[in-house]
Amino acid sequence: MQRQNEYIGDDNFKKFLDHYDCKVPLEVVKMRFAGAICSPNFELRPTDVISSFWPEGLSPRLETKNEAELFFKFFMGLWDKIFEDIGFNCLKLSKQDTLTPEERADMRYEEIALGFLEGFWGGLNDLKIPAYLGEVIDSLEELTGVYQILKKRAEKGEDAKMIVSTLNDTDKMVQKTLSFIVENFALPRIRQIGTDSLKN
Repeated sequence: MQRQNEYIGDDNFKKFLDHYDCKVPLEVVKMRFAGAICSPNFELRPTDVISSFWPEGLSPRLETKNEAELFFKFFMGLWDKIFEDIGFNCLKLSKQDTLTPEERADMRYEEIALGFLEGFWGGLNDLKIPAYLGEVIDSLEELTGVYQILKKRAEKGEDAKMIVSTLNDTDKMVQKTLSFIVENFALPRIRQIGTDSLKN
């Protein structure tokens, strides 16, 4: 899959988010894009997801046409990169080696609950999805609860070694679940859309 827009890289993108006073971490931005790309909500557009990174009514004011074009070009560079990762089924959780167990559990929760799942639902409370996919999404939501529990245990000063071990196991389950969603739902849908567009 050929990217139409080049991604400016993680460090530059973080500066870009800071410039526009975006409080959503880059890791969550990436996963929300991933969830939206995997979403069965066919009416969900990249611009809808981009708008969700700011509270309602507080989206950045883009003063000129050039600024607006650059703003969306940068976001679409990341969107295209995530789309490419999904196309090769290599969507990965972020690396969190430098974080404490408490910080890591919190970031993982945000990545999946506020990132992937929020992107997947695309602002809707109900979507028509296959029963197997509903079960998989439910299991992913349950795993976000594990991260919340681990964060609370870390805050209480419980055994850090046990918490890290459980975090690692939970990460593996989440990664497998994401790969399953991509392989068995997102990719077939993307291929079907591509086939349909060629027919028209």
